[in-house]
Amino acid sequence: MMAHPAMEADPPPLIAARAWIGTPYVLSAALRGVGCDCIGLVRGVWSDVTGKPAPPPPPWRADWANASARPLVQAARQYLCPVALDAARPGDVVVLRLQGTREAHCGILECCGQFIHAQEGVGVVCVPFAAYRAGLSFAARFPSP
Repeated sequence: MMAHPAMEADPPPLIAARAWIGTPYVLSAALRGVGCDCIGLVRGVWSDVTGKPAPPPPPWRADWANASARPLVQAARQYLCPVALDAARPGDVVVLRLQGTREAHCGILECCGQFIHAQEGVGVVCVPFAAYRAGLSFAARFPSP
């Protein structure tokens, strides 16, 4: 997973995601350079890639991590193209389980085992994906422009 041939150009979603790095963490926001949460990052990159307004976020609740529904996955299936976990590559969206619970976090795979996501209290950063890999539960690709 996440092999990146040196001669291949980076996909548009990855280029767009990199432009969000440094955006402050703001719950429920999706404005590059102003603020976003993890869902806002994916919504914003979707808008950057498609040229369309960002889709509405799924109805967020503080207890998502314990909910029986899969709101992140359901939302991703509406706007993205699901891919097998082992087929995920840089530029793809991943949904993660945190601490063994339901899916409550998402971000975008970067090259070389990295991950771009909005971290609460920090903002949009690129970090090693290894710390999150165990929670990987769903992967999807942005639609082609």
